[in-house]
Amino acid sequence: KYIFITGGVVSSLGKGITAASIGLILKTMGFRVGMLKIDPYLNVDPGTMSPYQHGEVFVTKDGAETDLDIGHYERFLNEELDRNSNLTSGQLYAELIEKERRGDYLGKTVQVVPHFTNLIKEKIRNVGKNKDITIVEIGGTVGDIEGLPFIEAIRQLRYEEGKENTLFIHISLVPYIKAVDEIKTKPTQHSVIKLRELGIKPDILICRCERKLGEEEKNKLSIFCDVEKEAVIEEIDVGENIYKIPVLLENQGLSKLIEKYLGIKRLVELNFLKKWNKVISQYENFKNKVTIGIAGKYTIVKDAYKSIKEALLHAGFSEKVKIDIKYIDTEKKNIEKDLKVLDAVIVPGGFGERGIEGKMKVARFAREKKLPLLGICLGMQISLIEMAKSWGLKEANSEEFDPESPFPVIISMPEQKAVKNLGGTMRLGEYTCKISKNTLTYSLYKKTLIRERHRHRYEFNNRFKKFFEKNGCIFSGINPERNLVEIVELKNHPFFILTQFHPEFKSRPLKPHPLFRGLVKMAKKRK
Repeated sequence: KYIFITGGVVSSLGKGITAASIGLILKTMGFRVGMLKIDPYLNVDPGTMSPYQHGEVFVTKDGAETDLDIGHYERFLNEELDRNSNLTSGQLYAELIEKERRGDYLGKTVQVVPHFTNLIKEKIRNVGKNKDITIVEIGGTVGDIEGLPFIEAIRQLRYEEGKENTLFIHISLVPYIKAVDEIKTKPTQHSVIKLRELGIKPDILICRCERKLGEEEKNKLSIFCDVEKEAVIEEIDVGENIYKIPVLLENQGLSKLIEKYLGIKRLVELNFLKKWNKVISQYENFKNKVTIGIAGKYTIVKDAYKSIKEALLHAGFSEKVKIDIKYIDTEKKNIEKDLKVLDAVIVPGGFGERGIEGKMKVARFAREKKLPLLGICLGMQISLIEMAKSWGLKEANSEEFDPESPFPVIISMPEQKAVKNLGGTMRLGEYTCKISKNTLTYSLYKKTLIRERHRHRYEFNNRFKKFFEKNGCIFSGINPERNLVEIVELKNHPFFILTQFHPEFKSRPLKPHPLFRGLVKMAKKRK
């Protein structure tokens, strides 16, 4: 069985969160769920794209650089996905052209229909192997030129798999016009018209709206979009707590609609959703609040730090405290003023020299003022450079920023030196880390062997290990296969932990990551 999700009117409607919520509902019903995000852009993956363009790059355990929606899928379903869960036009066209060059098409004229659409269908079915229901989210907006082959492919899939095995869900914006105090259904009507022109009639309409839909609006949408009235579902803005969405949808009978249209019966009752709701909904009632800074250079686009933001929220759920996130632009001049109001700070990853001085100021402030700090990837490297400079190695730097530095505290990994193609060539995916006992890190993880996800080209230079240890650093996590530094912490500091990996990728709403939970706990204590 397949559920296809399309979007209308505008992009950034939260299709990924909705798809993940539907996945959670189906999993709670007892079904094995497959998830696939299709991005129609021509990039092979988002790995070479600016966070301003595309938000964060989510890394899977097998080292794929994927769309941030894969992060939502993993967090909601509490499952680890792989590279098969994200598909782009770039990947498909590359494979198509490679096949053509090999002569696989035996002299035929290679065309979008049927060759490209057949390849799309093959990939969708591949994700659906060993799954009961596969959710396929088509990125972009209905009517986009680059999305047309994907719409055609899912139209064909209904024809081939049968109406009883396919379900079309269309998510559309239903705007509220303040000047006339009216909710307008016309944009959604036009979006559905466009979809029907392309051969797809939606079964369920999910309406993104600021305000609740009245009976009149629901009737209009039902009649003019040819959707049963009970299948017009509203998805009202819920603010930062996106984990309320599954319950919001289920309260309007979504699981029963899916049962009806796909001809299935739930295998178990939705008891897990009650447990989920209990944890998620209590967040609003927490009295305590902590202010945590994210100090980076992509702060204009909040999606650039999506997984970090969610990991903090997960820690807030478990520590029973509200999280107030302050985004701090590290290109600002008087950055210290912003740091004084914080209970803790995160220095996240990034690339390039821009904003580096500001990140160093943050690291120094947190080190000297005993402000709890979690430095991630580049955040770790910058903090180590800052300490080296403060402890006498004035010209300390990373080879990334100064290849001629006499004190290269951070160096290029040997296998990265000859790399010419930037896409997909970093140290990517899950690697082992051995944690030393009697460290703060061990007290948080409570185990000596962990596996975490990476995305970097540079590493700590072991030549300087003794220098840092002499000045109060503890190298609490090491990759045993290659003796690479994974975690560094600072003595005589309440919480100063630096990681080469990205812990945010493995955090879950009901199971927060130990490092984020530790940071929030310390922020609460400091408050």
